[in-house]
Amino acid sequence: MLEEALEHLVRGIVENPDEVRVRARRLRNGRVLEVRVHPDDLGKVIGRNGRTAKALRTVVSAIAGGRYVRVDLLDLNEAR
Repeated sequence: MLEEALEHLVRGIVENPDEVRVRARRLRNGRVLEVRVHPDDLGKVIGRNGRTAKALRTVVSAIAGGRYVRVDLLDLNEAR
């Protein structure tokens, strides 16, 4: 559910919504959500001084209900 909500939010921000990918990985103490966007859209997702990224993380944390969730923002070309 977190992945779908985050993907929906990010698709509303970017110019290339078809290139948005959200992948979840489990950690010992929670989850990591990797958001991959077109390189031209990375600045929009991060926002001025990181405000948009912080807002996205706040919303995801609220939906997570107290469980640990980390959100990483990457461009499609970035290997991990």
